[in-house]
Amino acid sequence: MSDPPDTAPQRPSASAAPQLRRGWTTGACATAATRAALMAFWGEGRPDRVRITLPGGERPDFEISHFATGSDWAEAGVVKDAGDDPDVTHGASIHARVCASDGGVCFRAGEGVGTVTLPGLPIAPGEPAINPVPRRMMTQTVEEMAARLGQAPDILVEISVPGGCEIAKRTWNPRLGIEGGLSILGTTGIVRPFSCAAWIASIHRGIDVARETGLDHVAGCTGATSEKAVQALYDLPDHAMLDMGDFAGGMLKYLARHPVPRVTVGGGIGKMTKLAQGARDLHSKRSQVSFTHLAETLGRSELKDMNTALQAYEIAGKDMADWVADQSCAAVRNMLPETIRCDTVVIDRQGTILARAAR
Repeated sequence: MSDPPDTAPQRPSASAAPQLRRGWTTGACATAATRAALMAFWGEGRPDRVRITLPGGERPDFEISHFATGSDWAEAGVVKDAGDDPDVTHGASIHARVCASDGGVCFRAGEGVGTVTLPGLPIAPGEPAINPVPRRMMTQTVEEMAARLGQAPDILVEISVPGGCEIAKRTWNPRLGIEGGLSILGTTGIVRPFSCAAWIASIHRGIDVARETGLDHVAGCTGATSEKAVQALYDLPDHAMLDMGDFAGGMLKYLARHPVPRVTVGGGIGKMTKLAQGARDLHSKRSQVSFTHLAETLGRSELKDMNTALQAYEIAGKDMADWVADQSCAAVRNMLPETIRCDTVVIDRQGTILARAAR
């Protein structure tokens, strides 16, 4: 039996992804909505479906679910289909409103789309939270259609997501300094179910923001309970808390290349035992506690018959907690340059700190 996380959501293993249905990013949906809105704005009518070209060359069709027009603007919408990925924006309506600009293609955040307020992200503070690849896709759409229809490519694109402010509360946006709504994201246009890469990319952006805002101490935790305990212990601001989850290795590798003076890693005793035993991916499908090793290390033969690390802790007590803290800290130390101070915090299910170590 594997050891459960401290209230962190379980994610299916990466090996399951090929059997699952993929979906489309908010950036792809915004591009499709922009194409449909431009067709109405430039007199080509109101299409039921549009086709766009993704960065990799694929050309999917999107159903248009919404249209509205005014004297000098047109708006279209696409309902996001994230496939089988548990994406919080699945089912959200992505709207694009187009009108003439003073020159070139420019972007504005409408209802439910956030604004960047902190440095370290790919978009500068003060700009709509529409990432570079979606901007490029929409710009190329405007320029291609303008050339074909003999129009000037001077268009203001306003992206909105009705209800996006509430949805954004369930994302990492507030922690990254994106205020007022969601980000329009995507590098390929495709959502691949349960993508580990997407999670790790979000950790990287959190580190970028921490560095750019001058933080000297960040923390990555395995779940909500350990995060709350560590944040309270060190009185850290929200943007110092990195959403590490199971990806200790992904976080620490990036920190090794993009250092912050001090790093804390916190978690429940189960996942921290895995880290202490050398695991870098702490997901229950990809790493397990070795109870034989634990029994030999602590000199407690009865531990080899345990089913969970918490069960082992109930027998071995403080000796085990101290060992886990020390050895997980050694594992963190081995992945970081000596210039970075590091420490670990081990908690129980209630968020009580069982042990700490520093190196």
